[in-house]
Amino acid sequence: MVKSKRILVTGGAGFIGSHLCEKLLSYGNEVICLDNLHTGQKRNIKRFMDNPKFEFIRHDIIEDIRLEVDQIYNFACPASPVHYQSNPIYTLKTNIIGTSNMLGLAKRVGARILQASTSEVYGNPLEHPQKEEYWGNVNPIGIRSCYDEGKRTSETLCFDYHRAHSVDIRVIRIFNTYGPQMLENDGRVVSNFIVQALKGDDITIYGTGNQTRSFCYVSDLVEGIIKMMEQDGFIGPVNLGNDGEFTIKELAELVIRETNTKSKIVYKDLPSDDPTRRKPDLTLARNKLNYQIKVVLEEGIRKTIKYFEEIGHE
Repeated sequence: MVKSKRILVTGGAGFIGSHLCEKLLSYGNEVICLDNLHTGQKRNIKRFMDNPKFEFIRHDIIEDIRLEVDQIYNFACPASPVHYQSNPIYTLKTNIIGTSNMLGLAKRVGARILQASTSEVYGNPLEHPQKEEYWGNVNPIGIRSCYDEGKRTSETLCFDYHRAHSVDIRVIRIFNTYGPQMLENDGRVVSNFIVQALKGDDITIYGTGNQTRSFCYVSDLVEGIIKMMEQDGFIGPVNLGNDGEFTIKELAELVIRETNTKSKIVYKDLPSDDPTRRKPDLTLARNKLNYQIKVVLEEGIRKTIKYFEEIGHE
């Protein structure tokens, strides 16, 4: 990045958003963090508050806002099943009305906008690994639909604004990501397992544990996100994540080893519409963005365990 930009990060107090704010500030940019703190936390952005190039605005993107910015990273949306299912109508409104508001802002001020979409747009995939050309296998009326279909609609809005109004869009599809600043109670598998292990509680696996996920450490993801925003001539969508595939049981066993816990694994019924396999095809990201994975799962899990140990002692 040569020239400093004025950048808006919606959902900037959230897990990925706060890491993104940190990286963008490190490049000398002015960063406006917009967050209603529905799932974001002030703790995640506390260390930036004294930075003169950082500004926090408490605001919900469902409501219109007028700002002058060069770039918009739209990350405002509950992203874990516990939170997006707790108020499904709000989740849908954030994805549809909120994204529409951000695209309208981008159109007004001529900003480039990057939309954080998700691997959930593929649903319970019938294709493995998942390529960007795959249209998905999504239940439109299930308990996860508010998020899955909400994100699919947000992608539609981006491409329609691009076609109809020449808005400069970028669309990424984020696969399972983990690391420091995750919420302890967000229901995601990595944070669940680590918190349970540190407490010495049973580690809960839903289903047989043979279902797979591909876990990406947050710093690798953020690097890919910024590369995509800065890429000219390619709007996506593009998969971002890690294409190393692990079973949920393997993850649980790794967490038990790294925490040296006495926790035992217990099995419960698999929730409705929970995908059995999830792995990105990263060919496009590697070819277009020179996207690379640097942090292996063992190293990332150790860093994440350390974070949860530290906040447990606060």
